[in-house]
Amino acid sequence: MSISRRELLKTAGAAGLLGAVPGLSFAQDAAATPEKKSLTIAVGGQSLIYYLPLSVAHLKGYFKDEGLDVTIADFAGGSKALQAVVGGSADVVSGAFEHTINLQAKGQFYRCFVLQGRAPMIVLGVSKKTMPDYQSPADLKGKKIGVTAPGSSTNMMASFFLAQHGLKPTDVSFIGVGAGAGAVTALRSGQVDAIANLDPVISTLAKEDAIRIIADTRTLEDAQKIFGGNMPSGCLYTSQAFIDAHPNTTQALANAMVRADKWIQASSPDDIAKLVPESYLLGDPDLYKLALKGNREALSPDGLVPEDGPQTALNALAEFVPNFDRTAIDISRIWTNQFATKANQKYPHA
Repeated sequence: MSISRRELLKTAGAAGLLGAVPGLSFAQDAAATPEKKSLTIAVGGQSLIYYLPLSVAHLKGYFKDEGLDVTIADFAGGSKALQAVVGGSADVVSGAFEHTINLQAKGQFYRCFVLQGRAPMIVLGVSKKTMPDYQSPADLKGKKIGVTAPGSSTNMMASFFLAQHGLKPTDVSFIGVGAGAGAVTALRSGQVDAIANLDPVISTLAKEDAIRIIADTRTLEDAQKIFGGNMPSGCLYTSQAFIDAHPNTTQALANAMVRADKWIQASSPDDIAKLVPESYLLGDPDLYKLALKGNREALSPDGLVPEDGPQTALNALAEFVPNFDRTAIDISRIWTNQFATKANQKYPHA
C-alpha cells in the first residue's frame, strides 16, 4: 500500500520527528493560515538585548504581518517564563536554549524552532564595592551572586564558571535580582557581591566602574572559549505537542523572528534605540547603543541553530546540574532548523 506525502508528514509529526526527517517540509507552506492566531509568549526580562529580536518582531508588527495576535508576558527570569508555558498560561517561551534539555530530563518534550542569539551574552562581574581585593574565582566562596532568577541561564553560566575553577554551586548564594534597574540597584547597594547578567545592565555597571568583569560571553570567540563550542542562547521554544498541533502558527512565529534577526543586523544602533521603549535604555541612550555594538555578533543573523550548538549546550548543562545523566537526552528532539530555513527562504533579506 502506498502512503501519501500528507500521511507521511502527519505520521512524522505525531512521532515528534518534525525537523528530523530529511527532505520533508510541513503539510502547509509558510504562507498558510495559522491554526492559532492569538497566543502568549513568555519571556524573562524582555528589555535585555538578549531578547531584542522578540521586541523588534513585536514593535515592527512582524507578528501581525504573519496573521498573529501576540501578547508578551514578561517575567523576572527565564526559569519563570518556562514555568508559565509548562503551567499553561503561555503558549511559547522566548528563553534560553538549554531549558529544552532540562525539560527533556524531566520527561517533557520541548523544541527550539528559531534562534535569537548564537552566544549567551551573559557577563559575570564582581563588585568593586564589596570585593575590592578580588584575586581569583576562589574569592567568590561564601559570596552572594545576583542572577536574573534562580535556575535561569545566568545562574547556569555562573555555576559553569565556578565549576571550571573547582567550586560548587553550593559554595555561593544565588540571589534573584531581575534583569533591569533592580539588578543595577542590587549591585550598587551591596545586596550582592557579584552579578551574572546581560546588557544593558552590565554596560551600565561597567560605565560606573562598579564591577570588575571576570567572564564574558558577548562575543563568539569568548563564548567558545568558556563553553568549548558554539553555545546557542535566546530562542523561541514550545512543546512538541504545540508544534504538532500548530505547524502553521509555529512557522508564522519563525517567519517574524527571522525577519527581526535580519532587521537588527541591517540597522544602526540609532535605529534600534529609537524603536525600543525608553525604559530599555535605563536612562542612558548612548550607553545602550554602545551595548548594542558589543552584542551584535552574538545576536543570530538568520534564526538558525549552529549544528554543534545543541551538544555544547548539553555539555554545559551536565556540568551545571548535579547528577545529570547526559546519556538519557536525545538532542535531536530539542531543536529543529526546518522552520527557520523556510523563514529564510521567505525573507532572504532584511
